Amino acid sequence: MKNIIIIIVILFTTFIGYSQSAESYYNSGVNKEHQKDYAAAIMDFNKTIEILNPIFANAYFSRGYAKAHLKDYIGSIVDFNKSIELNPAFADAFFGRGYAKEQLKNYIGAIADYSKVIELNPTDADAYNNRGNDKEHLSDYKGSFADYNRAIELNPIFTEAYFGRGIIKAHLEDYKGAIADYSRAIELNPKYVDAYYNRGNDKEHLNDYSGAFADYNKAIELNPMCAEAYFGRGNIKAHLEDYKGAIQDLNKSIELNPTDIKAYYNRGNDKKHLNDYNGSLADYNKAIELNPIFAEAYFGKGNIKAHLQEYKRAIEDFNKAIELNATFAEAYYNRGLSKLLLNQKESGCLDLKRAGELGMDQSYDAIKNKCK
Repeated sequence: MKNIIIIIVILFTTFIGYSQSAESYYNSGVNKEHQKDYAAAIMDFNKTIEILNPIFANAYFSRGYAKAHLKDYIGSIVDFNKSIELNPAFADAFFGRGYAKEQLKNYIGAIADYSKVIELNPTDADAYNNRGNDKEHLSDYKGSFADYNRAIELNPIFTEAYFGRGIIKAHLEDYKGAIADYSRAIELNPKYVDAYYNRGNDKEHLNDYSGAFADYNKAIELNPMCAEAYFGRGNIKAHLEDYKGAIQDLNKSIELNPTDIKAYYNRGNDKKHLNDYNGSLADYNKAIELNPIFAEAYFGKGNIKAHLQEYKRAIEDFNKAIELNATFAEAYYNRGLSKLLLNQKESGCLDLKRAGELGMDQSYDAIKNKCK
């Protein structure tokens, strides 16, 4: 499945010596695959295998390909296994099996199969690209980077390899390098929505808000259903203190992806800036409903309650945030201030001290003023 689609190599000479009916079924199955009628193709390959079983590796391979398109990855792997058993040097079967394992999140198994493809065909750029993608899933960024480099070396116009390498560079916080790779991917494919989105995200990391805004706009122009682009553009508007505009974009992001925890959290933050405290609390609560261990959402709730002078309830939320993240300096700091407002001086000052130890320097100023 090269770049998700397996290239089937049809060797008509395979049929010499075999029955005309088997050849007919096989060719019919291949034609149906080309027409994307995979269920019908499988029926034809079944007939081919019944006649020639167990000696025709291509029929098992082609049936595995069809099953993969129907998302029957386990059945696909069974067929690729048989194809490889019959022809241990069948590189495309290893590739197809690697793809199926990838879809089942068996990245270690997929890497092993792509490595076999590379052993059999050291110039297979697709195998390097896919292996790089799987190494990324396992956080092997160095190995992934090397594979994407090799894929690009073998195919200098390999759009997906530039995109993949951009992701690795972003993981390594080389945002300028990532932007360069996404730009090359966009040059090769000007309608590459994900490349615009990712490039916008990396420009945001570099505080290039106008550039990020333009990329998110382009992603939305190309795909008005791209929830991530609305989310990203909402972040930019929040940076620019356009909180109403940010909320509008996050509304759309949530409409398209109602389980996006960060969208609810960010919208809660933006509503807080507009003094919509009830709306903000509702969004933080929704984020917690979707992810009960989201420490920042409890922290946000605590801040709203402290602002409303509900210090006891605020402390409960800060407690939960700290329970989930024991190094959450801001939560210690705000809990300490809330305790001081409830005349819990000793405990409050200990929280301020802990916040300072965790790197929040302003805590020491608060200690000087409030903990004498």
